[in-house]
Amino acid sequence: MKIRSAIAAGIGAIVVFSALGVALSSSDTSHENKLRIAYFPNIGHAIPIVGMEKGFFEEHLGDDVKIETKVFDSGPQAIEALFANSVDIAYVGPGPAINGFLNSENNNVKILAGAASGGASFIVHPDSEINSASDFAGKKIAAPQIGNTQDVSLRHFLTENQLKTAEKGGSVVVYNIPNPDIYTLFVKGDIDGAWVAEPWATILETELDGKRLFHEEELWPDKEFASVLLIGNVNYVDKNRAVWGDFIRAHHETVIWIQTNPTDTRIVFNDFLDSYLGQSLSDDVVDIALSNIMITADPKPNSVFSFAEKANALGYLGRNGYDLSGIFYSFDTNSLKEANPQ
Repeated sequence: MKIRSAIAAGIGAIVVFSALGVALSSSDTSHENKLRIAYFPNIGHAIPIVGMEKGFFEEHLGDDVKIETKVFDSGPQAIEALFANSVDIAYVGPGPAINGFLNSENNNVKILAGAASGGASFIVHPDSEINSASDFAGKKIAAPQIGNTQDVSLRHFLTENQLKTAEKGGSVVVYNIPNPDIYTLFVKGDIDGAWVAEPWATILETELDGKRLFHEEELWPDKEFASVLLIGNVNYVDKNRAVWGDFIRAHHETVIWIQTNPTDTRIVFNDFLDSYLGQSLSDDVVDIALSNIMITADPKPNSVFSFAEKANALGYLGRNGYDLSGIFYSFDTNSLKEANPQ
C-alpha cells in the first residue's frame, strides 16, 4: 500500500527546541484578506480536510478572504512554519502545541480550539501473548519517533506499571520508528505490539490480524483526551478579529457536520487522499478509524496539562521546568453564538 508512507503524517510529534524564545516574524501578521492554514493528510485532521473540501471555510470567510492551505508531514514542520510566519494557524497534536507555546516569543503560539479526542490504541501482534500490562516485560514494542504523542503515552504506561525500557535497565525494548516501518515489522513478526494512532491502529488490526488490547482513551479520565488541537499565532488572531471570528464559526460548524455525517465524511476524506496522494484507504478502514476518534472543538484542557506532566517526567520539556499559564487563547464567546462547541 503506497499510501502508508504518505499518511505517516498525522500523528503529531513533540519537537524539543534547543533554544527558548523562538521569535515569530511580525512582517505580515495583519494580512486581513488572507488566512494560511496548516494540517496533515490524516483522519484526525478531518475538520480542516472537510472544511476545505466541502467549502465550509470558504463559505464563512467569503470571497474577500483568500485561504491558503499547507499540508505537512509532522507537527514540528507546522510549528516551524508558524515561527517563520508562513502559516497563521495549524492543526497539530498536543506535543507540538505545548512546545510551540513554550518556545515561541512571548508565548505567541496558543491553543485556539480542539479538533479531535482519542484515536490511538495498543495493537498486539497475533503471534504474541500480551493480554495485560504485566505481559509487556521482555517484549518488543514499537511507537513513532521519540517524544511523539504515542511515545509519551507508551513510556508513561510502562512507568505506571513498574516497567522499564531496555535503555534504562529494564526488559521492554521500545522501537521508535515511522508508522510505515512499524507496519513492516508487524508483517515480519519482529515486534510484539505497537502503540499507534488511527488509521494505523485499524490497519494493523484489519489487514494483519492484530488484536486491539485497548483504546488509549480507556486510560484517561472520562475516556477522552486531546489528540488534535487548533493552534495559532495570536498576533494574527488579534489583528484580524473579523476573519478569526468567521473562521472559528466555520470550525465549529464543520465539527457538527462531521458528527452527523460519518459516511459522507469518509467519502470526503478518501476523495481528498485520492486527489492529494493518488490513493485512498478502504472504506472499512476509514469507517472504523473515524468511529474511534471523537471529532470535537473542545480542547480538553485537563488532558493537555496532564500530557505536559507526562512529557516533562520523561525529560521531553527540558531541564528548567515549564509553565503553561495562558496556553489557551481567550476570546469573546458571544461572537460564536451560532456555533456549538461540542
